[in-house]
Amino acid sequence: MSAPTPAIAAHTPPSPRRALILAGGGMRVAYQAGVIRALSEADFTFSHADGTSGGTINLAMLLSGLTPLEMCDRWRTLQVQHFASAMPLPEYLKPTELLAVGDADGIIKNVFPHLGIDIAKINAAKGMQGTFNVCNYSRKTNEVIPHQQIDLNLLVAGISLPIFMPPVAKGGDLYLDCVWIKDANLMEAVRRGADELWVVWCIGNIRTYKKGFFNQYVHMIELSANGALFEEFNQINDINARICSGQTVSGRTRPIRLHLIKPDYPLPLDPDFYLGRIDAATLIAMGYADAKKYLSTMKPEGLPLQPEITQMNESTLGVTFRETMAGGLALDETDPRAGDQKGKAAGTILAMHATIMIQDLDRFIADPNHLGQINGTIDFPPFGDNIPAKAGVFNLFSPTDQPKLKLMVYEMAFEHQGQDYYLAGKKEVRDDLGFDLWKDTTTLLTQLHKGPDKSGPVVGAGVLTLGPIELMRMVSTMHAINAASAAEAAKAMARFGQFFLGKLWETYFKKS
Repeated sequence: MSAPTPAIAAHTPPSPRRALILAGGGMRVAYQAGVIRALSEADFTFSHADGTSGGTINLAMLLSGLTPLEMCDRWRTLQVQHFASAMPLPEYLKPTELLAVGDADGIIKNVFPHLGIDIAKINAAKGMQGTFNVCNYSRKTNEVIPHQQIDLNLLVAGISLPIFMPPVAKGGDLYLDCVWIKDANLMEAVRRGADELWVVWCIGNIRTYKKGFFNQYVHMIELSANGALFEEFNQINDINARICSGQTVSGRTRPIRLHLIKPDYPLPLDPDFYLGRIDAATLIAMGYADAKKYLSTMKPEGLPLQPEITQMNESTLGVTFRETMAGGLALDETDPRAGDQKGKAAGTILAMHATIMIQDLDRFIADPNHLGQINGTIDFPPFGDNIPAKAGVFNLFSPTDQPKLKLMVYEMAFEHQGQDYYLAGKKEVRDDLGFDLWKDTTTLLTQLHKGPDKSGPVVGAGVLTLGPIELMRMVSTMHAINAASAAEAAKAMARFGQFFLGKLWETYFKKS
């Protein structure tokens, strides 16, 4: 077996010396695979990578020799239900003696193999030093395990969260997920000489204190994870202050810089992922888009090491759904309907897989353009499959200068072979002769622009449609987000439905 070299490893001593720090976040760390893909496309390399809690999964994939594209593909095709595995039945008959509600069998037998995690390859990996953080429960300490010494027991222990999975026994001690001690180990990277820290952060940080046992369990994790991170910020700030005063600290003469990539809103929690309310493809697309956004605006000096940098927008009552539209699209064509015919004849079928998130339903309805968030991927044979969007626009019933014409807008910016492209689609919702409501609301007239937005030249066109089966799938994914109760969720969906049907009534049935 040849020793794998991680795709993002720094083959020569880099300047600056970078460390990639993969923090925890449960099963939702599929998000990190999208971030890693974006960093790889931007030619970032790292001499050290550190993983904690869920972040150890992606670190293990990297050190097993998977490319960022392969990581995304394996996450996308993983059956997330395999993360859950029941204890033997007799264990549940003694609830006062139960160590956890589940065991690691599903992870060991299904999750790790599907994700391509290979302990022997991890141990042999070259080109980048990896470190895994585990909690030694017996000593109440965090232990840093170099990748050359990691084994299956310790890898499982690194994601064994109390209540959900039992501790792992090894060498007379018990080991667990160390999220309660820390969720990212910046100081390990500093000790190894990193000048630049790149943190991928998946843990929430909002001001709202939510009701309910599970939410408050999550809050405890958020407190521990963020609190430990901020303590490390203080340590690094002290080092930087000494350097700025003219001191040389452990051979350093330049301050340590920090870059941190995170979602704008807290990621949906693991039960939402497990129950299919969000999927890995969406999480990957979100991570990719967030990384691209950060890279486009980053400053050379990085971010201030302050608690505010992990804060996210408040979670408010909203709605989300997933939608797939497909149809013929031909390059070197500007008319959508002609492009559709040529694309179908040539077999160049473009599919847009979109996840729409309306993070604030009240604001969405009040906004004249009814703007939502869109993430997703594009399949197009001339370019490839699962091309992630790095930005997007979604408008539902956006008004025009024609009273009877409203637009449903779906737009995605993406890259192919280093070139920017912008896919701009619109559904024209208007009352023409005949009953055309179905056709209007399921037909996306699409143009492909060369460049970062739709001001660029049109280099392709086509028509994407939503068929009856895809419509049923879309409806099955529609649900409220951030609802405090089932009743509140039902009210949110009813309100969204009234808004949607009301706009259709205004267009197709209401007579002036």
